[in-house]
Amino acid sequence: MAGETAGRLIGHFQNIAEEQHGTGWSELWDNGESDLWDRGIPSPALTDIVAERRDLLSPVNANGGRKKAFVPGCGKGYDAIMLALHGFDAWGLEISETAVSTAERYASKQMQSPSPENFARVEVGSSIEPGSVRFIKGDFFKQDWEVKLLGEAVKFDLIYDYTFLCALHPNMRCLWAKRMAELLKPGGLLICLEFPLWKDLKSPGPPWGLKGIYWDLLARGGDGLIEDGQEERPLPAMEHVQFVCELNLKPARSFKQGRGEDMLSVWRRL
Repeated sequence: MAGETAGRLIGHFQNIAEEQHGTGWSELWDNGESDLWDRGIPSPALTDIVAERRDLLSPVNANGGRKKAFVPGCGKGYDAIMLALHGFDAWGLEISETAVSTAERYASKQMQSPSPENFARVEVGSSIEPGSVRFIKGDFFKQDWEVKLLGEAVKFDLIYDYTFLCALHPNMRCLWAKRMAELLKPGGLLICLEFPLWKDLKSPGPPWGLKGIYWDLLARGGDGLIEDGQEERPLPAMEHVQFVCELNLKPARSFKQGRGEDMLSVWRRL
């Protein structure tokens, strides 16, 4: 089944021009094919680290205000909702109006009566008062949705990436890193559940294999176009590096689609 799903995605995008991939994802939403990537619950790895590392991921600023969290390519909103339930003011971004409407309906239920999957095993609910969650339609690489959101270019305290970078054509990776840096406050955190790490970098996508890609993009300031065995290529100039790795670990829990190879990395914006 997993191979059939991947084949459907690859086949769908095979004849779609790179600059039209956003439209391709919208078509899948409108055709009721979000099952191709939908996981059904928040990311267990993210849920666990949010619960266990309050020292790193407090939802409250020093002045007592709520931190802003952002999930691009948020799907039905599972992770944005979970972050809101843990005290963040959370926003989810999707390319499709159908996706936004779906996420809003799901959120209205979950914020009133959260499912157990929104909390880590060590938690019995959350002792923190929930924040808010909002979903907006827009293109991650454009700024018009930011103006809709707050009337100005917005800066977030936390951004979460899972199955977003791997959905983008490899030629878009450098722009992804640049945009993440633009959207994060200095000192803000980018959390990445790195997937798929088991897939050959030369294999077609989406999803595109990402082994070594996050490190190249964020720690090295590279273009993310490495191939297997190229991990030791020279570092780019330091002025291209905008992140430092705070944490890199193998999560105790993750989705079966990761085949036991998912890694969780946390990057601080310089």
